[in-house]
Amino acid sequence: MLSVEDWAEIRRLHRAEGLPIKMVARVLGISKNTVKSALASEAPPKYQRPQKGSIVEEQARAPAYSTTSQVGQ
Repeated sequence: MLSVEDWAEIRRLHRAEGLPIKMVARVLGISKNTVKSALASEAPPKYQRPQKGSIVEEQARAPAYSTTSQVGQ
């Protein structure tokens, strides 16, 4: 994932220094597509953890019957 510092450096090199996308990619050692997406984005990248339910919610979705009660049948 691209760090905020890398995102800012990409934008600085391209906009302030006037380097072409290919040269920015070569200087930073990243893909041209990464440079293009960083330039297209309005805000710096933000890591967002996927939503995960709690253990209590998982147990609430579990079936109400027990498998041990069916062993003797």
